[in-house]
Amino acid sequence: MVNFNGDLISEKKVQLSSENRGFKYGDAIFETIKVHHHKIIFWEDHYFRLMASMRMLRMKIPMQFTLEFLEQEILKTVAVQNASPSFRVRLNVFRKDGGLYTPKTNKIDYLIDVKANTYQTKESYSVDVYKDFYSYSGLLSTIKTNNRMINTLASIYAQENDLDNCVLINEKKGVVEVTNANIFILKGSVVKTPALTEGCIKGVVRKKVIEMIAKNPAYTLEETTISPFEIQKADEVFVTNAIMGVQPITNYKKKTFKSDFSKKISKSLQVLEVTSV
Repeated sequence: MVNFNGDLISEKKVQLSSENRGFKYGDAIFETIKVHHHKIIFWEDHYFRLMASMRMLRMKIPMQFTLEFLEQEILKTVAVQNASPSFRVRLNVFRKDGGLYTPKTNKIDYLIDVKANTYQTKESYSVDVYKDFYSYSGLLSTIKTNNRMINTLASIYAQENDLDNCVLINEKKGVVEVTNANIFILKGSVVKTPALTEGCIKGVVRKKVIEMIAKNPAYTLEETTISPFEIQKADEVFVTNAIMGVQPITNYKKKTFKSDFSKKISKSLQVLEVTSV
């Protein structure tokens, strides 16, 4: 069952027209959200990011789109799924049908799709740089729009080359992120992650990890430009998103990494998930 504009219906009965703007123009945004034991993890952060994205894309935010309303709609959809302790929720918002590049209206529809979350942290995780196309820098790239072509192509490249993921780079040859997550590198006591101006997604878990590291006097956190060469020179590398939490990278090209720091961050994040409201 999915939730389409508040109605719970079978996935097979969802009818999106040929004029759907998400389909025709990628005129849509989404949030990928973790729900564990009927609790939405970091819900406020997801909600405010969604609102900021809708405003940036000139979508009309419905009056009923309050924090409480959308929380209720997500949990209502989770409640009718098969039993599972953890769920992966995709909340998709798209402009209503009509128009060419210029829409007929800025009003929106929404769809909530729920699947069991089966992700488990991998002991071995290999990545390399995807060089065929660039992920362009700029604020628009920080929004989770439905235009995910480079992510799709990089994922196919990873599959074809027996990799777990690929590092995306921007037009300045700077590291942006991996196909589905933000990236962090540790060298000595300095932790670096690409700045938002590099074009990376404004990740919810990225924000939480930055806050945790900033509170630890033993480490210095830098949001900055990172070259692919710096990854090879790092002591540790890890990636983060709402579903996987923290996933250590163990192999990059011919370099093998430790994961001690990554595992500590992962445990701290798990505690934060439990205690977050």
